[in-house]
Amino acid sequence: MNQLQSQSKFLEVAIQAAKKAERIIMEYYSKEIKSTQKADRSFVTEADKGAEKIIIETIRKEFPDHGFFGEESGKENVESQYVWVIDPIDGTNNFIHHIPIFGTQIALMKDREIILGVSNAPALGELMYAEKGGGAYLNEQKVSVSQTQEIESTYITFGGPKHFYKKNIIDNLAKLTADANSARGFGDFWSYHLVAQGKMDIMVEAKAKLYDIAAVKVIIEEAGGVVTNFDGRAISMDADSIIATNKKLHPKVLEYFIMSKE
Repeated sequence: MNQLQSQSKFLEVAIQAAKKAERIIMEYYSKEIKSTQKADRSFVTEADKGAEKIIIETIRKEFPDHGFFGEESGKENVESQYVWVIDPIDGTNNFIHHIPIFGTQIALMKDREIILGVSNAPALGELMYAEKGGGAYLNEQKVSVSQTQEIESTYITFGGPKHFYKKNIIDNLAKLTADANSARGFGDFWSYHLVAQGKMDIMVEAKAKLYDIAAVKVIIEEAGGVVTNFDGRAISMDADSIIATNKKLHPKVLEYFIMSKE
């Protein structure tokens, strides 16, 4: 049976919106991509803007009372019980350079709790999604995090090292990766895809916004994992750092970053 048949209207609409955005994104990806730099030095393209616009239009048609928090369009009606969190292209720098590791992130919050996530990577052919209490899926196949228990056996991935350096925790990252079996810095949403599928054991990121990680947070949690800030707090609207791993490893990874405050 097609897994989508048993999912909610929320998830059906989110996947529909992601697929509509995919058509816009891949049309731009097939040719030269022009970009501009924002105040925070990140890049934006017409594909980002067009994709976010069609996502919001698709969702608003079905749920006109819902709020939105988009990377490009900002906040709208965020005091609503339901708020959609959107990153039209996570990995814009990859997208600009025609590197296929980029994806659309759509999440839904109910009363500030993330209850649904869709992460669509069209150039990789990976559609991941999850709804609270319903498990996590990759292309309609259920996935789960790894069962690795010891840091010495882990395969670790991490976000941009410069953000660890700026927070004066680059040595913490170096110690963690040195203690691991292996480490590669893939970054962006794809690292979370790999953790949710059990292909990587740990993802740590020293800088992130809610729209970067809201969708993959619920996906990893529904795959049996744990996602928090570096101080162990739950992810919220002011999210800044991320540890994503399985339940056995999470307290051990946390120690590497909590010790920086001692």
